[in-house]
Amino acid sequence: MGQSSVRGKGTRGGVPHARGAGGDKNPRGDREGVPAGTRTPGGEDGEDSGGRRTHRRAGPPQRSTGKKRGKRRILRWTAVTLSLLILGTAGAGYLYYEHLNNNIRSSGRSGGESGVEKAEPNALGDTPLNILLIGSDSRADSKNVALGGGKAERDRKGLADVQMLLHISADRKNASIVSIPRDTVVPVPQCTDSETDETFAATTATPINETLGRGGPGCTLTTWETLTGVYIDHWMMVDFAGVVAMADEIGGVPVCVKTGVWDRPTRMVKGGSGLRLTAGTHEVQGEQALQWLRTRHAFGNDQNRAKAQHMYMNGMMKKLQEQSAWTDTGRLLGLAETATKSIEVSDGIDTVKKLFDLSMQLKNVKLDRLTTATVPTVAWSGDKDKLVMVQDSADKMWTMLREDVAYDKNGDGDPAGAEPSAPAEPKVPAEAPGTFGVTVVNGTGFGGGLPVQGRAGSLAEALKAQGFTQAEASQSAVPRKSTALTYPSGDGDQGESNALAVAGALGLPDSVVKADAEAQGLTLVIGEDWREGVTYEKPKSEAGGLPEGADDKTDCMDVYSVYEWDGKAES
Repeated sequence: MGQSSVRGKGTRGGVPHARGAGGDKNPRGDREGVPAGTRTPGGEDGEDSGGRRTHRRAGPPQRSTGKKRGKRRILRWTAVTLSLLILGTAGAGYLYYEHLNNNIRSSGRSGGESGVEKAEPNALGDTPLNILLIGSDSRADSKNVALGGGKAERDRKGLADVQMLLHISADRKNASIVSIPRDTVVPVPQCTDSETDETFAATTATPINETLGRGGPGCTLTTWETLTGVYIDHWMMVDFAGVVAMADEIGGVPVCVKTGVWDRPTRMVKGGSGLRLTAGTHEVQGEQALQWLRTRHAFGNDQNRAKAQHMYMNGMMKKLQEQSAWTDTGRLLGLAETATKSIEVSDGIDTVKKLFDLSMQLKNVKLDRLTTATVPTVAWSGDKDKLVMVQDSADKMWTMLREDVAYDKNGDGDPAGAEPSAPAEPKVPAEAPGTFGVTVVNGTGFGGGLPVQGRAGSLAEALKAQGFTQAEASQSAVPRKSTALTYPSGDGDQGESNALAVAGALGLPDSVVKADAEAQGLTLVIGEDWREGVTYEKPKSEAGGLPEGADDKTDCMDVYSVYEWDGKAES
């Protein structure tokens, strides 16, 4: 991968596999995977005053014959042998656990500042979980060169050719996977490489796959946060060799094509993944799995390539659930060995326990509640081979994610998830409206769009009309995706109460009120989500209301006629 600082050393040997060495069979055991103390045969376990384990033989000592002494000697040696085996197993389990931890490579969660904050908990105290999945085309490793070709590209920074955001609802009942095609041109924020400390200036139009070379996966995450307004908890990245290893460990992933396909060079188009499949369903693994994920020409375009990648993800989830991957210890250990060698992760999930706990968040999501989607795009005016998002469609999809509205519909056709919490009661009464100032800032130009002229002045006047006579419009603009109302952290409960009073006067939800250590006073930034009116109306989203062309679930992939294959060696 090569773009980011690495915590683990990627250890590949030195410790035997747990399944062959009596390893820890409880990755969630006490003390981060170290098996808890075990009772030994022939007596009672207890603790001394220092908390150490003790063993007391049952019953008073009795005089016995030589025969009985012989039996006791055998029992004693048996107990000692079992104790040594138990200790040896525990030691191997701990060493294996550390071995897995040392496999894991990690670096910082974000590469810059997006200004996006984590969603407020629902009434049950739960928040959605968002994970950015990245596929890198880096050739920095000899295995990746062998799989992807391009020896001359070993020193080239990798491209994030696969980017999927996995959103798991706060109630953990549904999940969505949404992709942005790799050649989509987007504004990229300023990013800093966590390995080299090199800073990359913000750009207005850069293909999104180049973000990986502008500060590592953390920059890709920050770009997604800036585009979507969705807080992303973690990222995971895999390279060519990692895809092959994981597909082999799973035992193949089911995919389907309507006709035979051979993604090969043609007279008009060079390249191709080399994928060759006959019509129907196949379980792809090894290099063939990588070919499936990289196929673009045979499936028509990048939009359809993302559809094929989503089919693969659905198939992988189905296969893992069929294998009881979350409950079968042996299966889990095999996956753990391969996964920790295959992926790089953000620092927040850089241990086996953290990764296991994260995976448990997925186990209850039913496959019929996993929706895949791709942001609709059109050709970019600056280069017909590049794409830009259809902004209205993208905005609708991002809003649904921010509001934790399901991309599918549940049984009632209503958004899944717990009801929002009731407004919080202020801890102290707000001061009189005319006794404190409010600065109103126009942030409606977010995402490169045109700001609404005079927007800050209109809202300042609306506040004055409700008694907030010290409200003033700022002359500066701070583009922002969603509206925010901040107060200085040092103002404590009083500052919060005053902010809540302003929010109530404008119809804003309490969730927009935040303390800010850098705030100079009570500040209202009018976001892109509030371009008109003086009373805020939260946009309403319906579950399953994806824009046209976004839902890309399919049973079998269509094949572009030029790449259809009749199953013969040559065509």
